Amino acid sequence: MYAVVGCRSCGNYWLLADPDEQDSATCSRCGTRHPTDRLKRFHESAERAEAAQARAKLLADKRGQSAEFERAGGVAELEREVDSFGGAVDDREYLERSGLDPDEVESAGADDGGGSRTREEVVRDALREGNRTEEAVVEYATGHGVPAEAARDLLEKLARRGEATESRGEYRLL
Repeated sequence: MYAVVGCRSCGNYWLLADPDEQDSATCSRCGTRHPTDRLKRFHESAERAEAAQARAKLLADKRGQSAEFERAGGVAELEREVDSFGGAVDDREYLERSGLDPDEVESAGADDGGGSRTREEVVRDALREGNRTEEAVVEYATGHGVPAEAARDLLEKLARRGEATESRGEYRLL
């Protein structure tokens, strides 16, 4: 059984296999976790292809492109058409056609031991290293490539989500 469900947070539609067998499902776009019994089911089908077609129609209708959708044909038909052209291009072939050396790209992205951190990881590291005030966290974060406003927003989000506490202007990770 497949169901086309929608996210209450961002409006995304996605396919959910065996919805009655799961307690919760996570939106593929925004990451919001939903109890499956509270998700609106826009279409249900035993066949995945039929559910995918229903989702595609919902997306076309949502974007005001129903006529274009009808002219394009079904999802299965479009997949066959793509396959007739040799399928999708893999990353290596795409890079080569773009004039880039795939080996150089791979080595540039390889972890050199230092690794790259997300903005949130930088803010968390600032707190771990003893920077307790918003000003100290922002100073640390901007020194590590995070814009000041983004650092303030992330600090506020950590506190709002209960992953950090704020008391009298001082922050601590929980």
